[in-house]
Amino acid sequence: MLEQGFDFTIQANCPNTLARAARLTTSHGLVETPVFMPVGTQATVKTLTPDELTDIGATIILANTYHLYLRPGVDVVAALSGLHRFMGWNRPILTDSGGFQVFSLGHLRRVDDEGVVFKSHIDGSQHLFTPASVIQLEEQLGADIIMAFDDCAPFTEDRQAIERSMERTHRWAEKCLAAHQHPAQALFGITQGGTFPDLRRRSASFIAGLGFPGFALGGLCLGEPKEVMHAMIEESVAVLPRDRPRYLMGVGSPEDLLEGVSRGIDMFDAVLPTRIARNGALFTITGRKNIRNAGFRLIDQPIEPGCDCYTCQRFSAAYLHHLFKSEELLGHRLATIHNLRFLHRLMAHVRQAITSGTFLAFKTEFLASYRTTDQTVRLAQKQKWLIAQRAKGAGQQSM
Repeated sequence: MLEQGFDFTIQANCPNTLARAARLTTSHGLVETPVFMPVGTQATVKTLTPDELTDIGATIILANTYHLYLRPGVDVVAALSGLHRFMGWNRPILTDSGGFQVFSLGHLRRVDDEGVVFKSHIDGSQHLFTPASVIQLEEQLGADIIMAFDDCAPFTEDRQAIERSMERTHRWAEKCLAAHQHPAQALFGITQGGTFPDLRRRSASFIAGLGFPGFALGGLCLGEPKEVMHAMIEESVAVLPRDRPRYLMGVGSPEDLLEGVSRGIDMFDAVLPTRIARNGALFTITGRKNIRNAGFRLIDQPIEPGCDCYTCQRFSAAYLHHLFKSEELLGHRLATIHNLRFLHRLMAHVRQAITSGTFLAFKTEFLASYRTTDQTVRLAQKQKWLIAQRAKGAGQQSM
């Protein structure tokens, strides 16, 4: 039985692929899919206002339960009438349960079947997350879609460890469903299984059997080769119900969005476009450009000619280059606006192509001109980021 006020209606399927266009209905409005969801970890998409997000085309954003629990505290958000009012965003919100963030803490957390005992990366204080307590926190925050609490093991673990983590995720999913009290919030289940095809199918089958109104694929885009990620998506989607939304967690590069859509994914999120924007990397139809490069110093045209974002309509690449070389914060804002608008415009074109039955041709043409980041570089960057996540608590005592 689906939650009150929540609906998922498929409007078009594209021949020769699993791509589909659909409409997701929530209590705070409609979301047309496929959709990329900007990440507002701490109740803010870094550097941007809600009005700017609306202008970019965002219809749904994410917030993170782990981070909001630590600061300002879920009780504070609840006392101030919930997350929508607290952050001034009146459109749909999805809250992640914090499973990945707890996994990223490394030695600062201890996992067992009851839940996770962890030390705050902020002050070293000790806390306990259980499936039931996390659902209670998410319900207090008041998001339209809330995620089950899962055990996200590194893909580098051996099969026995991945299977143990997957089975714990299954037990926790049942506990999350039992604790779920608010029918206006849709609780999505999360599948795991690492990079083992049979475990991916087994996890998708088990989680699908619990009757969640939507399903997420967790534990991917964590450093595994892209062809492996694609294969694991296919294994999972083959088992998940066709009439429910499918959400690929942590994926946000243009090429990965297209590959995910072609394999039947409806929803995506990632910190990637905002994080690389703050480092001076901007999306263009031919690939990422590093605006810090000296070659942009005298370019008196937008970083992406023809782009309709505020940044490209108003400023030259030379000006953006100046802002980053001068370490001016406006550069972060303008780059973030551009990257998010690029992805939202891309997804609008994807949806149009699916509806017209031309998605496969659109994907082929886009990827033919888009220069992807070298896989060796990408894997090194991902590993560096994961290490940095764990290092946030490096000064705290090991448990």
